[in-house]
Order: sequence, then C-alpha cells, then structure tokens
Amino acid sequence: MENGNYQKELTPEQILRVIFSYAAKIANEKSLDQLLILMADMGRDLIVADRCTMWLIDKNQNQLWTKVAHGVDEIRIPLHSGLVGYAISKNESLIIDDAYLDSRFNREVDKKTGYCTKAVMVIPFQNNNGEIMGAYQAVNKMTVDAVFTQQDMEHLTLAASYAAKSLEAAILHREIEETQKEIIFTIAEIGESRSKETGLHVKRVAEYSYLLALKYGLSEQEAEVLRVVSPMHDIGKVAIPDAVLEKSGKLTEEEFEVIKSHTNIGHQLLNKSPRKLLQAAAIVAHQHHEKWNGKGYPRGIAGKDIHIFARITAIADVFDALASERVYKRAWELDRILALFREESGQHFDPELMDIFMDNLDEFLLIRDAHVEHF
Repeated sequence: MENGNYQKELTPEQILRVIFSYAAKIANEKSLDQLLILMADMGRDLIVADRCTMWLIDKNQNQLWTKVAHGVDEIRIPLHSGLVGYAISKNESLIIDDAYLDSRFNREVDKKTGYCTKAVMVIPFQNNNGEIMGAYQAVNKMTVDAVFTQQDMEHLTLAASYAAKSLEAAILHREIEETQKEIIFTIAEIGESRSKETGLHVKRVAEYSYLLALKYGLSEQEAEVLRVVSPMHDIGKVAIPDAVLEKSGKLTEEEFEVIKSHTNIGHQLLNKSPRKLLQAAAIVAHQHHEKWNGKGYPRGIAGKDIHIFARITAIADVFDALASERVYKRAWELDRILALFREESGQHFDPELMDIFMDNLDEFLLIRDAHVEHF
C-alpha cells in the first residue's frame, strides 16, 4: 500500500455520523440485496476497512453465501469453510493480522476474485431467537498499522447486532415474496394445463418476457415482476368450458366469444388483490390479446394505451406457441415465425419491441433451447 492511500481512524464524532447516516436508510430498506449493500458499506466505513462482507447461512444448501461483497458477485462456500465458517461454528469473533499465516483461511475466495486478503476480522451475528444467521467479515485495515483492533471489534459488533435485526425482517419479507411467486407460478401452470400447455411453456414465457423487458429498458425490478406474472396471462381459461377449450375443429362465432372472455375472467380473478404482483398479473391477463393497431380484445385499445407488460407478454406467448413442439402440433420453422413477426410488427405487435426481439433473437433462441419438452 502506498503511503498516500493510508487513512486515519475515525473520531467519535465521525463514527456517530457514519451510524446516523446509514441508520435511516437501513430502517427503510426492504430488499435483502440492497440491505446487504448498506450493511457492508456501514461496516467498512466504521472501521476503515478496504472491504466488508455480510455472509449469511443457507441451511438448505449447508453453505455460507454472500451476494454483496465489495467488488464481487455472489459467492458460496461450504458452511464450515475458512475463517468465517470457523467463527460461525464456534460462535467466536476473530481478529487475524495475516490470513495467509492462518491454516483456517480459505484461499479459494481470493482465487476467484483476484483479491489479496491480509488482515481479517470476523464477527458472527444472531437473530432474535439466539440462532446464528451469519457473520460480518472485514478485510484489510486501511490505516498505517494495517491491523484490526479491539476497538474495531467493538464497533463492528455493534453494527452486527443492528444488522441482525434488520436482516431478519428483510429475510422474512423475501420469504413471503418468494412464497407468493411460487403460488403464482403454480396457479399459472394449472391454468395452462387446461389448454394442453406444459410447465416449460410457463417457464419460457417468463424468461422471454424478462429478457425483452430488460432489453426494452425496464428496470431489473420491473423486469422481475413481469417474469413472475407473465405466465398468468391465460389464467382466465380455468373458467372456460372444456367443450369449447378442447374443441379440435374451428370455433363458431359464439364459441370464440366464450374463449375471448378468459381475458376479462382473468382480470376479475386477480384484480381484487391490492398486492403489486397480482395487480400486475391482472393487467397482463386483461390486455395480452390487445393489438397495437387496436383490433385486439377485449377492449380494442391500441398502441401505448396497452400496458408495456401486456405488449411484452404478447410477443413472448405467441413466439413460444409457434416455436415449441406440442403433443398435438409441430413447431413452426424459424423463418416462418420471423416472416409472421415482420408482417405483424406495427399491426399485432409493438414495432419497437419487435425490433428489439429481432435484434436479440439469438438470446431468445437460447432460452427456447434450454427448456425443451421431450415427448
């Protein structure tokens, strides 16, 4: 480390400023990933470390994981691996001056990241039931001495205690959200099964929609919402009589009106909930058969009056219906699909979205090929 990169220890006043500057942000944050970022930042700033990592225990996988370590993506290691694993297994805080001189140190993380760990401090933290949830890990002290102190441990222990309470609430919130997503996906599969569709159809439509949303410029959060709800587009078909839904020949005008009613039925089923996911699902169910030129149903709305979620889902659903094998039909040739899409750009489909789809066709084909039915 060059002399110009050394930092000074924080004064008591500066420590208070760090704590107060993060406290409000942490209290109001519901996203686990964002909370981990804030916690890592607070710990790093408090004790003048180069990096700080929040490790959490994944009991199902018997692993420690961190999605947010400064400078890296998600990392997973065996539960009892390395200094963090040791500290958690013993419920013991550690201060190590040189990690490479300690036999408990797991060098694999450094190998993955290209980082060089020297000084390390690890502090386990517990939930309200006294169960260890994970550990704070600070790496490389940025002061002249370049080692962590007992005072650093006191400060990080305080942060760890605060972190545990906030993380417990965020983890519960995430579990509720994940449960909602599982329920929605299962319901979508049930709805599609009545149309002789498969679970992989649901999966592909979700992934196509997510990719197209990102390429269009929607945020990661919006794209994730669409990935969850787009498979619900045909949920209204659960109320369509089998005689109509399973008819192999051409539908009469009256029968087609019955089929079309699935859009309103789906909207009515989902729109009663105030939950964000189900509200989004209601929009998709209601509008996915609307057309850019206003000749769709049920309301005949056109252009950008059609919600972007529905415009994206329409492309995802039609592409999968044409591009995938079914027990009852063969997949279309790709050239035939693309010819139809070019013809329907600006008619059935949003032309901007269609251009994005065409420009990124290889990525959509990778999704198709990764989720193939075997009949």
